[in-house]
Amino acid sequence: MAVQNPYQSYQQNSVNTASPGELTLMLYNGCLKFIHMAKAGMVEKNIEVKNTNIQKAQKIIQELMVTLNMDLEVSKNMMALYDYINRRLIEANIKNDSAILDEVEGYVTEFRDTWKQVIQLNRQKQFAQGGQA
Repeated sequence: MAVQNPYQSYQQNSVNTASPGELTLMLYNGCLKFIHMAKAGMVEKNIEVKNTNIQKAQKIIQELMVTLNMDLEVSKNMMALYDYINRRLIEANIKNDSAILDEVEGYVTEFRDTWKQVIQLNRQKQFAQGGQA
């Protein structure tokens, strides 16, 4: 029997036990990580690293698009923004343009920070109600 890396076990457990809100936060953080790695690939002139990480960032944006509840008006606005980000990632990859990645990183950072505030406000509200969900 193979011994699993303790860090991998921890990561797997945190994904398995995360709330939907925390999973969304993890997706934003992952997207930012891949954008940073793609930028490093550009600096190092490593096209494979750049391409792989931009594609990983795109997959995360596409996952965020799929999970939107399109019955809500805010989701329609987010869909348009995610679509724009996805197209810009494609453009950054084709043009090898780190300025586009900087732009996309700014949007994803804003989304992540806003989402983090929503999670914190919900936790405070639950705590104020005596811990009931």
